[in-house]
Amino acid sequence: MPGIPKPLVQVIDARKTYVLGNRRVEALRGVTLEMPGGGFVVLQGPSGSGKTTLLNLVGGIDHPTSGKILVEGRDITAWSDDDLTRFRAKKLGFIFQNFNLIPVLSALENIEYPLLLQHFPRAEAKARALDMADAVGLAGMGDQRPGELSGGQCQRVAIGRALVTGPALVIADEPTANLDAATGRAIIDLMHQMRDRTGTTFVISTHDPAIAAMAEMRLTLRDGTLVNS
Repeated sequence: MPGIPKPLVQVIDARKTYVLGNRRVEALRGVTLEMPGGGFVVLQGPSGSGKTTLLNLVGGIDHPTSGKILVEGRDITAWSDDDLTRFRAKKLGFIFQNFNLIPVLSALENIEYPLLLQHFPRAEAKARALDMADAVGLAGMGDQRPGELSGGQCQRVAIGRALVTGPALVIADEPTANLDAATGRAIIDLMHQMRDRTGTTFVISTHDPAIAAMAEMRLTLRDGTLVNS
């Protein structure tokens, strides 16, 4: 119908089976769901429920055993590795629980790095990185390296790095797991603020009910199955 926006992400009967020696592990068992553009979505569930597997499929890091993953209406499960690499570079941002920053680069250089990989002119890349550092609360800290920053500050760098290219979707796998409760809430608040500022969809996995309660849309996985939506 006119006026009803299409979902940014559609997962259609996604199944993922891993073969571990003589064992077959069903990580996802026919998951179907939709995520809206501009949304703030949390995948919740205990360890081993399939949250990371689902994020990896949506991010084009892994392929489903069967089923489809559509992003902006395009079936990414049919794409080549090169197509997926370009898709991740231009459309996705990733945030990890261990931050995954480059330790020999400063905070500003870490934020700038994805732009340089996409061959942005250096002056433009630096200007965008400076703007993003300020937006995520790191003004004046750009010269510090990750080892000189707190965990919360490192995650702010990671958020800036994920957003600096203007992605449609940011995927965050347990982004508060290595932070204390107050810092974790502050990081989720910052993600909300950045969603409102940029219009980027955030999809976050967590096993923390307090973090899940801060979401606009909660999806619960248990034993590889979606148990609510």
